[in-house]
Amino acid sequence: MDERGHGELLRSCRSAAQSIRPGTGGDGVGAPLRFRPVDAKDLRDLVRFSEDGPRHEPLYESDRLWSEVVCLQGAQGLGPISDPDSDAICTVVAGRVAVQLDKGRKRLGQWGTILVPAGSELTIRNASEEPAVILLVAAPPPTPRAVYE
Repeated sequence: MDERGHGELLRSCRSAAQSIRPGTGGDGVGAPLRFRPVDAKDLRDLVRFSEDGPRHEPLYESDRLWSEVVCLQGAQGLGPISDPDSDAICTVVAGRVAVQLDKGRKRLGQWGTILVPAGSELTIRNASEEPAVILLVAAPPPTPRAVYE
């Protein structure tokens, strides 16, 4: 589409947007629009460490999704943990970790990620002298016991 075509498209979109009255359905008639506030968080605000063991900081939880930030220092680790009904993604936000997924092992650095299928057993250990920060996301939400074993 040439530059003129984009201009026509933009004018058409603006015209359509102006014809919709705020507080009404898409055609100007009907139920009020409901805007949800955006729940944004900065992961850095959740990074806290404890000498007593891994630090778990809740990120988001809904009926269908659960997430938390786990902070590890020294030789700290998490697991083994498992949930028969939840798939999960484990992402290294900072540091290096050694993960064991069932009988397989892998070292992950910053931005490394693994898929944890439902029913798998996951163990995570800090793999360096530097602290590590992990983002865990699971769907559906696991039972609390599965995460803190």
